[in-house]
Amino acid sequence: MSESNDILVAPVGDGIEITLNEPSRGNAATDDMAARLTELLLRAPERAAFVVLRGAGEDFCAGRFNPNPPPPNAPKPEAFTVRRRSDVVFDCYRSFRTCSVPIIGIVQGRALGFGCSIAALCDVTIASENARFQVPEMNHKILPTMVMSSLIDRVSRKNIAYLVLTREMITAERAREMHIVSDVVPHAELDERMNDLIALFDATPAVALAGTKEYLSAACDMSVTGAVEYARSLHAMINASTELKG
Repeated sequence: MSESNDILVAPVGDGIEITLNEPSRGNAATDDMAARLTELLLRAPERAAFVVLRGAGEDFCAGRFNPNPPPPNAPKPEAFTVRRRSDVVFDCYRSFRTCSVPIIGIVQGRALGFGCSIAALCDVTIASENARFQVPEMNHKILPTMVMSSLIDRVSRKNIAYLVLTREMITAERAREMHIVSDVVPHAELDERMNDLIALFDATPAVALAGTKEYLSAACDMSVTGAVEYARSLHAMINASTELKG
């Protein structure tokens, strides 16, 4: 993957801060950016107890960006070729779920399409009151199942259908009602809330953060009995660690 400044990475407390850094286009992500974000999230546990994800400038992420669009008369690719090209985004969505440390999303301005997806996929998402969310794929004659797959374990069936079929731009408060975001704060307080969360996570044993993420990633797909038994085992293992006893 190419070296670029369109994604910035910096230490923040015991975690790392990943910033989408293309503000002139609302941080819309290329496939290369999605691939590097995937790698960063999968490798984050090697050096961080948590991740903070944000966008530079006025927006969080205004969707995807193709720097080399095909000419209008180009032949249509075969379905399997299209599927392979889509894997970079599906792999990115998967990395949010499989990253073994919690991910905090900090959202301002627009979160459209891919941006709406990754905002929803963060474990804790704090949105500015000025944030706006939309799934506009069908406006561009794109079947929205890619975005839908990112929302399927976050947002109800009724709300997914509303987002993708109406293509309405919704407010941060509506996004909280739909469970795309966790909380909404005044725009002037967004950085303060982020710093409060960083301080809280810094004060929490890393093993407890990782154990919480592990349970949430696995238990929601289990039967109630299985989820309870998994909680019992994980509880005994994590609470016996020296990090918690210290």
